[in-house]
Amino acid sequence: MITLLLIIIYIAFISLGLPDSILGSAWPVMYTDFSVPVSYAGIVSMIIAGSTIVSSLFSTRLIQKLGTGKVTAISVSLTALGLLGFSQATVFWHLCIWAIPYGLGAGSVDSALNNYVALHYRSRHMSWLHCFWGVGATLGPYIMGLYLTKNLSWTNGYKTIGILQVILVVILFLSLPLWKKQGDKFETERGKNLPQPTMLQALKLPGAKAILIAFFCYCSLESTAGLWASSYLVLYKNMNPQLAAKWASLCYLGITIGRFLSGFISEKLGNKNMIRLGFSVIFIGILIFFIPITNNIFLALIIMGLGFAPIFPSFIHSTPENFGAANSQALIGLQMSSAYTGTTFMPPVFGFLASHISIGLYPFFLLFFAILSFLMLERINSLKRKKK
Repeated sequence: MITLLLIIIYIAFISLGLPDSILGSAWPVMYTDFSVPVSYAGIVSMIIAGSTIVSSLFSTRLIQKLGTGKVTAISVSLTALGLLGFSQATVFWHLCIWAIPYGLGAGSVDSALNNYVALHYRSRHMSWLHCFWGVGATLGPYIMGLYLTKNLSWTNGYKTIGILQVILVVILFLSLPLWKKQGDKFETERGKNLPQPTMLQALKLPGAKAILIAFFCYCSLESTAGLWASSYLVLYKNMNPQLAAKWASLCYLGITIGRFLSGFISEKLGNKNMIRLGFSVIFIGILIFFIPITNNIFLALIIMGLGFAPIFPSFIHSTPENFGAANSQALIGLQMSSAYTGTTFMPPVFGFLASHISIGLYPFFLLFFAILSFLMLERINSLKRKKK
């Protein structure tokens, strides 16, 4: 039964990844259809991520009230609704409306599943589960790229991905009895023994502010890299949109492969060293952007994705270790909200810079947030050493 529950969680992580990367792949075509500036991708992204912040902040209460299973099924339903709404959009403000359920579906399920896995499973499963997120994140732009290559509308791409989400919703609702017997039972037992702090109390824990800044910077880096990769290739490297959409998916392919491989070494190296290794690879990938050869970009995107791979799972899995199991749900809720604050504001900030200065700033922007996130990581490590 536990194995079956783990399979359901793996499926849920695919559903988390599917919608995360398709806006960036489709946007070079979408913005011309809606007759809006290219920077408006940041507005849609901001609404999605802003809605996710709201649901993340309320996640602890929702999970305690409904349990992980119900929160997961309801959240994926909201995401499916948003995707199908995108497929019917005829003017730009339609996207803005449907972006709300699109985003609300992500926050609570992220907090619920990540905390559940951090508490109950080994670090290899956290890596492999996020690998399955990468499967979804890779499939999304690839499906969209297929439709664009065949000169079919991007709306068909959104519709197909929305239908896949609906199928996942059905699976998740059918699995609710399994969650009731196996998953929520563990959460209830743990809740009786470990009083849950408020988010304000969790924020006062040593190192909490540093980890939130690290999450903000890292997710600013990853979301900007994914959202603007295709536009960077089209507008700065003069690549055709169809090929750019496929190349943009290479970053997510790198994440997927990297997380699969991370599962085999994460327990040997430990979370701290996995994060350091990830940032080292990211720096190599970003530096390749500065080599003035267009064909090198596909290599930079894959390497950067490989570097992204271990960071988020290792950050999450180390939360109970860094802050205590009793504090992990509140901390992970805060981490998710901080992460999505980065994805809310930084991609539109880059869109503004791209429109008013140059989209060629793309690698410089990524490098800045990579350095800042890494410094915050070392700050947390320093605090842990002082405790010892």
